[in-house]
Amino acid sequence: MSDSTHTISDLIQQRLDDLTRAERQLAHSILENYPASGLGPLTALAEDAQVSVPTVARMVQKLGFKGYPEFQAELREELKARVKNPIAKHDTWAEGAPSQHLLNRFTNAVMDNIRHTLGQIRPEVFDAACAMVGDTRHHLYIVGGRITHTLAEYLFLHMQVIRPRITHIQSTSNTWPHHLLDVQKGDVFVIFDMRRYENNTLKLAELAHAKGARLILFTDQWRSPVDRLADISFSSRIVVPSAWDSGAAPLLLIETMISTVQNLNWEDTRDRMEELEDMFDQTKLFRKFT
Repeated sequence: MSDSTHTISDLIQQRLDDLTRAERQLAHSILENYPASGLGPLTALAEDAQVSVPTVARMVQKLGFKGYPEFQAELREELKARVKNPIAKHDTWAEGAPSQHLLNRFTNAVMDNIRHTLGQIRPEVFDAACAMVGDTRHHLYIVGGRITHTLAEYLFLHMQVIRPRITHIQSTSNTWPHHLLDVQKGDVFVIFDMRRYENNTLKLAELAHAKGARLILFTDQWRSPVDRLADISFSSRIVVPSAWDSGAAPLLLIETMISTVQNLNWEDTRDRMEELEDMFDQTKLFRKFT
């Protein structure tokens, strides 16, 4: 299941409303340290979650597994998929590559990723995230990592035009703690963290959360450790026939968020855009053909 439609985390999230109180307590315990939490003995998992052994057995069956060993085997496959480096990922894909042209296979994979990603998102949750991002009463921080900084910069560039009080942070820089000095309760952090998850990003999220900031996470189907701290998480499918993961699905969400937020405060946004265009004209940044 590690590269299939649903991860165990997805299944747990989908079934939460159908679980008993004890089973929900177990589910949240698993998700807090996912997937490592389910890799130990059944009795240890039950003890950590403060539930009975039969509760663990029942919930595993509700998720569609015959028993705890099968549940653990699936978690191990997911863990392998999380830590694959680019060379190992390419070897795995190339070994059984079909004969069709890569353009078509890659496009099909991206379309499947987008369909699956959108299928996991509740519109009201997405709207709530956009409202948080567009709330100019609070400072907005956008955080990216080694690879995901490109997605963060794309969102930041547009939000910088749309609204004031915004900061772009790269967790790969040793200066990121400086940005936390002025964080106030209610400020919003948009954090990008895809596999292979970065320790600095998690620590930044923990410190921001401790200061009362609200967190919106863009992550992958296996979910960053930041997920346990986030107020809202968007998990995108990222698997494609490549040595690298795809950013197409999260980019779609980002562009949709940009479009939504610009409309929330359109009058102010239009004024900012007009002022920016005036400065572009004065600096002759762009060529004019009229």
